[in-house]
Amino acid sequence: MSTTASSPSSPALALLRPSPSPRASFPARSPSSVAVAVAPRSSMETPPPPPRRDPPRRVVVCGGGVIGVCTAYFLSKSAGAAASVALVEQSSVACAASGKAGGFLALDWCDGGPLGPLARASFDLHRALAAELDGPRAYGYRALTTLSLTVKESESGSGSGQQPKRGGPRDAVLPDWVDGPGRAARAIGSTATTAQVHPRLFTRALLDKAVRDYGLEVVIGKAVRVDAGSGGGSGRVSAVVLEGGRVMEADAVVLALGPWSGKFGLLSSLFRVYGLKAHSIVLEPREPGAIGPEALFLSFLPSGGGPAMDPEVYPRPTGEVYLCGMSSQEEVPDDPEEVAPNPESITVLKRVAWAVSSHLAEGEAGVKAEQACFLPCTEDEVPVIGELPGLEGCYVATGHSCWGILNGPATGAAVAELVLEGRAQTVDLTRFSPARFVLSRKR
Repeated sequence: MSTTASSPSSPALALLRPSPSPRASFPARSPSSVAVAVAPRSSMETPPPPPRRDPPRRVVVCGGGVIGVCTAYFLSKSAGAAASVALVEQSSVACAASGKAGGFLALDWCDGGPLGPLARASFDLHRALAAELDGPRAYGYRALTTLSLTVKESESGSGSGQQPKRGGPRDAVLPDWVDGPGRAARAIGSTATTAQVHPRLFTRALLDKAVRDYGLEVVIGKAVRVDAGSGGGSGRVSAVVLEGGRVMEADAVVLALGPWSGKFGLLSSLFRVYGLKAHSIVLEPREPGAIGPEALFLSFLPSGGGPAMDPEVYPRPTGEVYLCGMSSQEEVPDDPEEVAPNPESITVLKRVAWAVSSHLAEGEAGVKAEQACFLPCTEDEVPVIGELPGLEGCYVATGHSCWGILNGPATGAAVAELVLEGRAQTVDLTRFSPARFVLSRKR
């Protein structure tokens, strides 16, 4: 049998409007208010492993974002000569959110929810990968101090020249480069609990290592169908079919399609993944040495009134400064190269930059990039990771929303274990299983 992709949806891009809670439809990027962490289940609490299958000989990973690349990296590294691994990407590797995200990493911000164990395992894997791949030099890995800060834009539209205000002795001391009208500053992450990478460089570094040392094959093409039944029974994966008719035989397939999961019929028939469009700019300050390694999570009060917005500011070791925010749910285009920013949102982010620091004001910093990307989100705000019910050998890894860069390594390592060994060891994937959608329909 074969399962075909759904037909493309018509574009329906609505005019972006700032909302009171830009990240309301996916897990908030702030430390959890829940103090009790969710620990991984012990081996006594988890069901016994399924009967061991013969390990796959041909594995195809569809999707060249951070989740797909991490999965392909660990698959090719672990399989060695026992299996061939290929990565299929429609456009170019890290062309979407994995190239345009902020690259912020947090150890414990997901504690108290389903993502807690995954995030902790992945934070540690990021540290190990940085040591293995020379992350500080290769892709800007470094530890950060992270601050929350309220910034009220002045009526003139500029925050430059106004000194930060502090509400009391408990307020964090702001770094010198944050010289706008900030107040109520507090530390929400230390160099032990928060860090960063340049997401595109991180993804490319993993890919290059896998290709060079572990034999990963990279194929540019659009996966349109997963076939089953050819020599393996009606419920077993047999191939991935690409646009144009190329057939890639496989006895294991991983679908890591990000927000494009919603356009792939096999997945959209089981659960919904939608795209949240997030905007960002990259600035190049005239004095990059003046910008310190402090990430900022803002509550930004526009001068014209209205609800507060929640932009984020990430200085990078290269001297660049990345700002993001202004999110809205919109239709995901068929081609990743067609994603374009909304001008109104870019304008607001530039105003934010000016209000935060005179070093980021117009004339003091050049604009290197104005961009947008889609974050893959699920209805229950939990990623979908695991084997698809009813189709043996077909796995999915998607729906990571704003935590894709953080959770890429642990997701990739766990999925590789699931594919090659029949059971994930890095982290318990039970909570993320796509089977939960099938069970919910039966209730």
